[in-house]
Amino acid sequence: MRIGELAARTDVSVRSLRYYEEQGLLTSSRSASGQRHYTEAEVERVRFIQRMYAAGLSSRTISELLPCVDTPSEGNSDAALARMAQEHTRLSEHIDELVRTRAALAGLMATARAHRESLHPSAGPGPRS
Repeated sequence: MRIGELAARTDVSVRSLRYYEEQGLLTSSRSASGQRHYTEAEVERVRFIQRMYAAGLSSRTISELLPCVDTPSEGNSDAALARMAQEHTRLSEHIDELVRTRAALAGLMATARAHRESLHPSAGPGPRS
């Protein structure tokens, strides 16, 4: 199938499919005129790549995980699980940082509201966001 059909079947843009190829995540054969051609197996591969992107993984990390798919083995599975555990830890730490940042912002907003109310004590509380 050509790139447009793969894009339509996977709901992924042609531009994204070209990017996947540039990153080594997807391969195609070329016709004599240079058009990309994909096999049926690439449909599921693109869907799998999309699931990994949806899980917050970068193209570099995805390329590190693909050997588990391309050449399944106990070693590749162990390496993929260890890499995914690293990413899970990274995301958890990022979430914790975002929670701290949100709390700090809430504190600043409370201080700003108190200051605003002190400027016009008879006006009552202003709009809240």
